[in-house]
Amino acid sequence: MWGAPAEPADSYYEVRPECTDVPKTRFKIKPGKTLSARKWQAAFTPEGQLDIGKTLSRIHRGGIHPSIRGEVWEFLLGCYEPKSTFDEREEIRQRRRLQYSAWKEECHQIFPVVGSGKFITAPVVTEDGQPIQDPLVLQETNSGKELTHGPLDKKVIQWMLTLHQIGLDVIRTDRTLVFYEKQENLSKLWDILAVYAWVDRDVGYCQGMSDLCSPMIILLENEADAFWCFERLMRRLRGNFRCTESSVGVETQLSNLASITQVIDPKLHQHLETLGGGDYLFAFRMLMVLFRREFSFCDSLYLWEMMWALEYDPHLFYLYEEAESAASTKSEGSKAKAKSIRQCGKYERENMKNGAKTSEAPLPISVFLVASVLKDKSSKLLQEARGLDDVVKVSLISHQLTYFINVQSTFVDYKSQVENTINAYKKKE
Repeated sequence: MWGAPAEPADSYYEVRPECTDVPKTRFKIKPGKTLSARKWQAAFTPEGQLDIGKTLSRIHRGGIHPSIRGEVWEFLLGCYEPKSTFDEREEIRQRRRLQYSAWKEECHQIFPVVGSGKFITAPVVTEDGQPIQDPLVLQETNSGKELTHGPLDKKVIQWMLTLHQIGLDVIRTDRTLVFYEKQENLSKLWDILAVYAWVDRDVGYCQGMSDLCSPMIILLENEADAFWCFERLMRRLRGNFRCTESSVGVETQLSNLASITQVIDPKLHQHLETLGGGDYLFAFRMLMVLFRREFSFCDSLYLWEMMWALEYDPHLFYLYEEAESAASTKSEGSKAKAKSIRQCGKYERENMKNGAKTSEAPLPISVFLVASVLKDKSSKLLQEARGLDDVVKVSLISHQLTYFINVQSTFVDYKSQVENTINAYKKKE
């Protein structure tokens, strides 16, 4: 109720007692501001249709109560259409669970460790597809039998080459949390990432994906539901993980960050170039995994949902639907086209207004967040940064959560000012 004291949220994500060096959590559950279970349930009609416009402003003001975070995220990430009914969502949920089960069984048939409750951290095949009889693998799978299989095609070899890397990342992911003391939770994370790598063969698996997937299996008890929430998040971020022989996808965002800083703070940009940071690689990790390693676990979830609420597009469901849903989406074309601005996040509303002015895709809010932190710390960076390590320390974003919370109410205005300045700068060139 209003006037009640704020409640610490750490108790929902218990940290192992021996881990004393974890970042301090600043997010607190604030009655009247944080989206509560009661307010969330009140946003649905008796048939199950959600008035998401009611919830977005509350989310970016005070976050989501941990008890309902998983189900709210399913809407924010586009797993479900807000105007769908309870029955329609249940039908979609069961269909997706069957699809995930089929994909997982396909992986299990190729490599039986998938779905066994175990996982591996040692290579199982060579680059030409020959089995590696590593004693560690046999130990991890509790199997005394040698791994044998017939000739493998290229896509299977490529997938199997990633499995041990997934395992190595899994045992390093959120290792301070009590949740991951259980083998079954580690293997669930490994299974989801292994299945995703098999399904998304264009991107496969890259380091950093475990940081993005981990919250999903903590928030959503059903493994298939967690997979689909992660898959929807990857729809947003997979471009960051696209690699060529000469570049990584996130470099586009780093280039945009450099352009923004060059315009809004030329002195800082010049200083960073002098230090050898003109490529802005010091921000690589921040953008790649959405600040997961710069914040405490709880604060990173809070930041994610605030950004998603600001960026929310009610047509995410239609944009992300699988090919088998294309026919039904077309049949409801008028429904998909009628986007209500009231159902959009504040950032998306601004994008809609500017849509007719530019053909370029809008930059993600995460790029502007890093730019705003650099701008805020400009004087300190100019005075104290004598190397890139100093840049990271001075601009360490874990100290900026309160700053972001304070400015996010005017964040779209800041974004507009930056874009107008950049456009004016381009015209002069």
